[in-house]
Amino acid sequence: MKRMISLKDQRLKEKDRAKAKEKKKKDPSALKEREVSKYPSCLFFQYNTQLGPPYHILIDTNFINFSIKAKLDIVQSMMDCLYAKCIPYITDCVMAEIEKLGMKYRVALRIAKDPRFERLPCTHKGTYADDCLVQRVTQHKCYILATVDRDLKRRVRKIPGVPIMYISNHRYNIERMPDDYGAPRF
Repeated sequence: MKRMISLKDQRLKEKDRAKAKEKKKKDPSALKEREVSKYPSCLFFQYNTQLGPPYHILIDTNFINFSIKAKLDIVQSMMDCLYAKCIPYITDCVMAEIEKLGMKYRVALRIAKDPRFERLPCTHKGTYADDCLVQRVTQHKCYILATVDRDLKRRVRKIPGVPIMYISNHRYNIERMPDDYGAPRF
């Protein structure tokens, strides 16, 4: 019985000690620590200084499919949008995703294998294209992401300095691009 009481007393004493630590007032003269997310040096003020012609554009699977539906030539439409030379890039994950879609998307596969498109090898496991594109855009700030996927756009908007290319009114538009680079504003 005594042993049980002593255990209860010990627990109460520990709780009292914890409350006493919490009640201590913070010293106003002490240095305040706060967590600030670090941005790369290429993001000078709010613009990405690594962007510039020729533009490197990462393409998503659905961007190719919607370009086919809108009857747009991908490379030419990109150049019309940005008024500069554009180099489209396709990762291995996006290529695998198009191949998985089967015969219905054979036109998209033929477009993705165009020699004007650069291939980017993936070193990670799995073939989920959205995660691959977000990871690549986060690591290297020199890309513009071309997608129509709402969820992917939402994820990329949280990353500072990454412009997004999308399709609207049968033409390409760009979002979050600095005025200095000559991209049209709509």
